Amino acid sequence: MSQLKVNSIVPVGGLPSGASGGIIQIVSTTKTDTFSATSTSTAADITGMSVTITPSSNSNKVFVMYSVHVSADGNYGGQGLILVRGSTEIAIGDAAGSRPRVTSLVKGNEAYGNVLSQHFLDSPATTSATTYKLQHRDSSTDNPIYINRNRTDSNNTGYVRTSSSITVMEVTV
Repeated sequence: MSQLKVNSIVPVGGLPSGASGGIIQIVSTTKTDTFSATSTSTAADITGMSVTITPSSNSNKVFVMYSVHVSADGNYGGQGLILVRGSTEIAIGDAAGSRPRVTSLVKGNEAYGNVLSQHFLDSPATTSATTYKLQHRDSSTDNPIYINRNRTDSNNTGYVRTSSSITVMEVTV
């Protein structure tokens, strides 16, 4: 069996003037099972929505993308999704009074759910294995969350099952 290992591939004519960057590696996971949780005021992991990447250079960036099919119970507010690197919340809103800081808002009282997606270019500044994951939080503690299913989830053709994914790419810039 033959192997070809390279650090990069550059076209014969070279890169166009001013061009840089490239994708070094891609890691992805797809969650096909369901997840539900009661509301919690502290952030909690969404099972199956994490990936680990080991950057080859501490100057490289990690481009994070997620797409989550989600619904929430409750009459107001909703759950928040939080993107986390290791134990550090990233891609969250600015602090403003007592308002919770999250990456994406899951609107409450959404029986059939929505697709939430986000893209974020992170600078982990490490060559150690780094885990990116999604967590959920609801500071009001009134809104249960449901992933890859409808809120009601009755066993008939009107209620579907979906999938969600999280993908990370190491890039040079």
